[in-house]
Amino acid sequence: MIKVHQLQKTYRIPEKDPGLMGSVRSLFNRRWIDRHALAPISFEVAPGEIVGLLGANGAGKTTLIKMLAGIMHPSAGTAEVQGYVPWERKNTFKKQIAIVLGQKSQLWPDLPASDSLLLLREIYGLEIDAYQKRLDFFLDTLDLRKLLKVQIRRLSLGERMKFELVAALIHEPKVIFLDEPTIGLDIGSQRAIRSFLSEYSRTFKPAMILTSHYMEDVEALCERLLILREGKLVYEGSLRNISESYAQGRNIRLQLKDESVKRILLQSFPTMKEDPEQPGLMRMHITRDAVSETVLGILKIAPVTDLAVEEEDLGNIIDSLQTSRKETP
Repeated sequence: MIKVHQLQKTYRIPEKDPGLMGSVRSLFNRRWIDRHALAPISFEVAPGEIVGLLGANGAGKTTLIKMLAGIMHPSAGTAEVQGYVPWERKNTFKKQIAIVLGQKSQLWPDLPASDSLLLLREIYGLEIDAYQKRLDFFLDTLDLRKLLKVQIRRLSLGERMKFELVAALIHEPKVIFLDEPTIGLDIGSQRAIRSFLSEYSRTFKPAMILTSHYMEDVEALCERLLILREGKLVYEGSLRNISESYAQGRNIRLQLKDESVKRILLQSFPTMKEDPEQPGLMRMHITRDAVSETVLGILKIAPVTDLAVEEEDLGNIIDSLQTSRKETP
């Protein structure tokens, strides 16, 4: 369980004073300004829930995760992770959490995975029977048993990432932070890891926070999203509702049955365009309120073999929320 209330991180940095004289003045009378890496933010993550934490680079995702993992102290606000204050760094708290970093390894590259996992068993003080039971579950689920004695540095990236998950979850943590767990992996490895995380969540029900730049990860694993922009929480809600709340329109795609009517169709709907790679395939973007009227108008003019009304791409909507400087609707 994760509870966050008005958590904030502010850095005090020197104000830039341009020019040579400004540099001289700064030596004797330096002025400081406050920079908010993370504005006051509040949310909760329940056991068994996977929440997507999204945002452009520099939005505050890593800062938030570091505070919840106890690596960094906040400037203000409170947080509880499994009933503990994270930055107090109690040993009992450390045994409750796990962090999986897609770009950093906690395994020793010159050792086989079996040796690294045995060392982790000693660090966490796990009973041998409980450890072996969990290890067998991971090895069978991720199909890693045949690789257990292979040096980590000799494994593929996807195989190493699977063992990183095993190392992070071997002590059965109640809270898991996943930072880009599928970055750089091939499609097959990404699917395998997403499938494993989904199954693990259903079986053990930890509270999980996932950061990722891959929309496939978010759509497959997360039912709820937190979107940060410049340190501020600009969206908190379900993945299902984000299109209804922020999509500006719909996309119409149609395949003409008779291309002789193409000219009339383009004259009647000036925003319609033909797909340059597929002759006869037409596309246009319209507002949500105009869907019925537009579709009826098209069918009156042109016979079609296929017509579809599609929602805006979810990735584009989220990208707009992450990067736009305008006020969120």
